Amino acid sequence: MVNIAVFASGNGSNFENILTQIEQQALKNVTCKLLLVDRENAYAIQRANNHRISWIYMNPKAFHNKEEYETEILEKLKEHNIDLIVLAGYMRFIGKVLLGHFPYRIINLHPAYLPQFPGAHSIRDAFEAHVSYTGVTVHYVDEGVDTGEIIRQEKLEIDPKWNLEELEMHVHALEYELFPKVIQIVADKLEEESK
Repeated sequence: MVNIAVFASGNGSNFENILTQIEQQALKNVTCKLLLVDRENAYAIQRANNHRISWIYMNPKAFHNKEEYETEILEKLKEHNIDLIVLAGYMRFIGKVLLGHFPYRIINLHPAYLPQFPGAHSIRDAFEAHVSYTGVTVHYVDEGVDTGEIIRQEKLEIDPKWNLEELEMHVHALEYELFPKVIQIVADKLEEESK
């Protein structure tokens, strides 16, 4: 069984989608042990409560630096025997402490077809650039901004008639489809390696 911790900063719709996939056994040999949020009022907390998932709020401002913040997070991850960190709308860069302890075991969902449109506003950026396609990427996390090794990505042709909200809706639908599949691929690989 692969124990995952999901990190989120806001709404948590991808987090909930992951939980649903686990509950319906569409995601096999994966269990979500923990939700970590960096915003006190993140709606993801409500979703965790609804599914009876343990959660913690870690206030980055309560620490002197990123290293202290991540060292505290690391302690919580060890308490829950976490094998894999899943970033689902977590709006903070991962630093050396977590990267050092979880090599190739931190994955991120990015709502664009990387390397195009990295960063925080990728759907809007793609919309404003009037490109013919965008997409969704799941990648391993490194020290760069959305620069880690790509695990899987899907393209989305953009209908020129769509407004920004419609584009967001289509991108999110693709996220819900792709992310659990990639979590399964990575989890299976970790299971294999641990044998």
